[in-house]
Amino acid sequence: MTRHVEKAMGTVFSFDVRHEADDAVARAVAWLHHVDEVFSTYRPDSAVSRLARGELGVDDCPPEVGQVLALCAQVERQTGGYFATYQGGRLEPSGLVKGWAIERASLLLSEAGAPRHCVNGGGDIQLGPGPIPWRIGIADPLRPGALRTVVTGHDLAVATSGSAERGPHIIDPHTGLPAAELVSITLVGPRLTAVDAYATAAFAMGEAARDWVEERTGLEAFAVTARGHTWQTTGFAAFTVQS
Repeated sequence: MTRHVEKAMGTVFSFDVRHEADDAVARAVAWLHHVDEVFSTYRPDSAVSRLARGELGVDDCPPEVGQVLALCAQVERQTGGYFATYQGGRLEPSGLVKGWAIERASLLLSEAGAPRHCVNGGGDIQLGPGPIPWRIGIADPLRPGALRTVVTGHDLAVATSGSAERGPHIIDPHTGLPAAELVSITLVGPRLTAVDAYATAAFAMGEAARDWVEERTGLEAFAVTARGHTWQTTGFAAFTVQS
C-alpha cells in the first residue's frame, strides 16, 4: 500500500494506492508538476500564460496545450456555453485542466500495475477499477464538518463545484455574474476530465443543471440549493451508500 500527499497546481493532491507503487506514484506526481508548469495561469513563464499574452502560438506550445484547448471547446459546445474557455477576455482553461491531469495520473498508476487507487485533487476524484468499492463523503456546504451523502463505487470520477469554501467565484458566462442558485453540485461519471468540467458548468447553470444532466448518458448529479434544499438525478442513488 502506498499513500502520498503532494502540493501542486495550487491545491493538495492525495494518492491512496492499494499496491506497493512508490515509483508509479512518483511518476504521477512528476506529471502533475509538469501540468502546473505548462498550464498555470499564475506563472508568467507557463506556456498558457505566454499564449494568453500572444508570445506563443498554439503550435509553439507543448502538444498537450492544443489537446486541452480542443477539449475545452468541446465542453463549451456540449454545455451551451456554460463552460467558458475565456473569462473576462482572458484564456482560462483551468476549469478542465485539473480533472484532465488527475485522470491522466490515474491512468499512469493503472498502466504501472496499480489499478486499485484513489487520486484526489482538491476534492475532485478519480477512482481506479477494483473489486472493492471506495466510499467518498460529499461535504455539506452549509454545515462545515458534516456530510450530505456518501458516494460509493470504483472506476468512477467524482467532482464537486460550489461556493462554500471560496465564495461566489463561479461566473455564469451568459450574464457575467456569479452563479447563485446552488451552493454545491456533485457529479459522478466515468472519467474526470469531463466530469470536473461539467460540474463547473452545471453549477453555473443553476437549477437548469438537473434537466441537462438527466440528458447525459452515464452522468448523475446531487445538488444543494441556496435555500438548503437538495435534489438528485434519477440514477444518482445507484452510487450512494444506502442506510
